[in-house]
Formats: sequence, C-alpha cells, structure tokens
Amino acid sequence: MPFLTAAGHRLEYEWVDAAEPGKPALVFLHEGLGSIRQWRDFPLQVVKSTGCPALVYARYGYGQSDVLEGPHTARFMHREALEALPQVLAALSIDAPILVGHSDGASIALIYAGAGHAVRGLALEAPHVFVEEHGLQGIRDAKRAFESTDLPDKLGKYHRDAAKTFYGWNDVWLSDEFRAWNIEDYLPGIRCPVLAIQGEDDQYGTMAQVEAIARRVSGACELVKLPSCGHSPHREQPQATLEAVVRFVSGLVEQ
Repeated sequence: MPFLTAAGHRLEYEWVDAAEPGKPALVFLHEGLGSIRQWRDFPLQVVKSTGCPALVYARYGYGQSDVLEGPHTARFMHREALEALPQVLAALSIDAPILVGHSDGASIALIYAGAGHAVRGLALEAPHVFVEEHGLQGIRDAKRAFESTDLPDKLGKYHRDAAKTFYGWNDVWLSDEFRAWNIEDYLPGIRCPVLAIQGEDDQYGTMAQVEAIARRVSGACELVKLPSCGHSPHREQPQATLEAVVRFVSGLVEQ
C-alpha cells in the first residue's frame, strides 16, 4: 500500500482505477471509524459504472496511517478539510474532484467545498452539520459496545491501534467542547451539485441534517431518504445507494 504525507502525517492511500481518459477523479472520505478496506467494494462498483478513477485514503489515526498521538479537538474535521485534504489532492495532482463522503467524511467534504475549493460535486452519506442529542446517544451506545462486546477485535482488523482510533472519535464527539460544533455557515458557499443520502433509521443523525443542507446550499441538492437503513447506506442499502451515486456522478461527467 502506498503512502503520502499530508498535514505532517503519513497516510495510506489506494487508487481504484478502471478509468476512461478525461474523467474527473472521485475522492472517497471515510466515516468516523472507517478506513480504506471498510468501504469494501463500493468504490470499485462506482468506478466500473462511471469510468471515473477513484482515490481512497485513510485519514490520520485510521487504517494503516499514522496512529493518533493525542486527543482530537472539536475542530478536527476543519483541520482535515482545510489542511490535510488540500495537501492530499496536491500530492496526487487531483483538481476539482467529486467528493464521496460518509458521516464525518461527508462533513469534511462540506467544509472543503464551502471554504471555496474547486469541487465538481458532493455525494454524501449520512452527513453531519450540527450536533443532535439523537446522535450523541448513538455515540454513547457505541462506547458501551466497544467496552462490552467484540467490537475492538472487529475494528482491530482495519486499524493499527483500534482503541486509539475509537476513543479519538468517541471522546471528542462526547466532549463538552463539541456540543457547539456547527458547520451550517459553510453551506451557502457550496455552489456545486450535492447528493445527500440519509437512512431513516440512522442512529447518529436525523433527517434534519440533510434537510438543513438542502435548505442552505447555493447549488442544486438532491435528497435520497432510505427506509430500513441506518448509518451506512452503502452497506445496508447497497443497490439503492450505488444507483443514486452512479446516477449523480454520471450526470456530472456528462455536463
């Protein structure tokens, strides 16, 4: 697995490339406990269906990238969006990508685009733009599961230090400092097309998240609300999610 350096940390990355010449790059941004391998074959399926190359990488503290050295601050997603992601894209000569983000990765994509960076489009799964008590309860439940089930072993298959990865995510979301976290001010700066996919049974967020995005972005926004679906649409409703993302990306490529 190749590595690059961004924002002072060594990050693993992988190209999923069955691309046609001239197609824009897809950049996949994983969830708060995610990694390259946890996307499973979803990036490959999107690549096969659209002809776009795809970059998948593990952020600092995840996968085989550098292990988290200290606690995150409440601005950790801002740091990823405004410092690390631009350096990742520059290192790999990627201009105006289509960002495909899940959960924290979707929020990072919103901050990046809302700050004025060139983006062709945003395909988002379970994005967060503000903190809800519903989501905090889900994160408390995840902590109990980590401390009482085999979740550490499951995460250990994907991360160099599963405990640091888990608590790095869990502790900051449950901190007093994080309760005021809100990125809605970035939304009017987003002028590219947006696809926002939300499961109706998401334990970490309600429809209020995607509805706020649709209401406040400056460009076109399509909402896909999936019944019988929790926080991971590409795993829980793979066909519906793949169809929505492929349709969205294909529309951007044909413009």
